Amino acid sequence: MNKMKKRIKLGILFVPIFIGGVFLFSLLLMSLWNGILPAVLGVKAISFWQAMGIFALSKILFGFNHGWGGRRRQWKQGMEQRWSNMTPEEREQFQNEWKHRCGGRWGINSNTDASTTAAE
Repeated sequence: MNKMKKRIKLGILFVPIFIGGVFLFSLLLMSLWNGILPAVLGVKAISFWQAMGIFALSKILFGFNHGWGGRRRQWKQGMEQRWSNMTPEEREQFQNEWKHRCGGRWGINSNTDASTTAAE
């Protein structure tokens, strides 16, 4: 019974904070839009309600609370698990293959030898 009271209090506290956050973010979106885009792109200024609509549309299209960061985290966790299951030889082979594909660190081609670049 005590846990239920805490959840109700938390819910009562969460709802106004959530609504206030939506209104605040919509106001911020409207201010940024009206401050930057009409001068740069020549678009019309928008009202508060239009800004709220853009915010809602972006949440529908791009997701609620997961966005790109969630996918990146999943990819990173999968790669960490894969890396931990590799033998040292497999790790070396994996690193060499990605150096060949991506050109090594800082875009330096891994096929280029340090003595060759020093002689030039």
